[in-house]
Amino acid sequence: MITTASTRALVASLVEDAVTAPSMHNAQPWRFVHRTAADTVELYGDPSREMPHADPDHRALHLGCGAALFGLRVAAAHREVGAEVRLLPDPGDPWHLADVRLDGTVGGDEDLAALRSALAERHTSRFPFSEERVPAEILDGLRAAAILEGCRLVIPGDWHAEAVMGLVHASALFEAADTSVRAELARWTRTAATEEDPGTEGIPSYALGPRQYDVTSPVRDFDAPRRAPERASARFEKDPQIALLGTVRDAPAEWLMAGQALHRVLLRATLDGLATSLMSQPLEWPELRPLARDPLSTTSFVQMVLRMGYGPRGRATPRRPVSEVLAFV
Repeated sequence: MITTASTRALVASLVEDAVTAPSMHNAQPWRFVHRTAADTVELYGDPSREMPHADPDHRALHLGCGAALFGLRVAAAHREVGAEVRLLPDPGDPWHLADVRLDGTVGGDEDLAALRSALAERHTSRFPFSEERVPAEILDGLRAAAILEGCRLVIPGDWHAEAVMGLVHASALFEAADTSVRAELARWTRTAATEEDPGTEGIPSYALGPRQYDVTSPVRDFDAPRRAPERASARFEKDPQIALLGTVRDAPAEWLMAGQALHRVLLRATLDGLATSLMSQPLEWPELRPLARDPLSTTSFVQMVLRMGYGPRGRATPRRPVSEVLAFV
């Protein structure tokens, strides 16, 4: 497409944008390989970042990698480079999640390019939101964003939202009773202790948000053991606004599609002035996940619970350097 040196600089910039994507516990479970001869970026899941207790089937890992894939597409479109995606290109290698063939002669997708500024602005917010309702026209735009990636975004009614909140409470109790899950969670939580390396991964103390006086909002407490005693407490919105991202089927290809849809929705929400956070806790338990869906909905499998509203957007969390996640061959 272009000279090798220029190609490497371009690909590095694409991956730098891609890794701003959200992932479970900010584990960043992705790895990229650029094959110069084919001008193709290969996306792999990183087995060293799997979570065998909370994510034994790697569903959340696929969602995170799908989100990074979408960020790569947005970055390519911004640079007016075509990006042809092929999911799961190698049936013999389940960790080879996607190939992206770059084509500088095609030009980028303007709708995708318009989302690029939100890549650096989108941050998970575990802070209280106001009770101001999100307008219907914005919700319609978010639904449309999910449909563009082959998924559905469902805004639950009162009874359904209440049921999901019940699952949030139940999942917190499940987690509290499971020492293996709690140990896994602690691995990815940074509490700013003097002996603790802040690192380039995981959830830092400043992103934990305040504790809830009474649990009215679906915000996970990553510091239930209270290893960060300096955290303040606050009252959260009593009527949280949530959405459920779902798919018709529940297999690796759909998980990757859901990850792309998730990121598209989050970036659209950011441009619309919304703050957002993600709640996977009730979906991590096989006993609870099927109960999250509306039995009257055609969305058979819920892949993520989103919380949205008006409030602080939160700060950027650490990311591994591009040199650590990208190789050229």
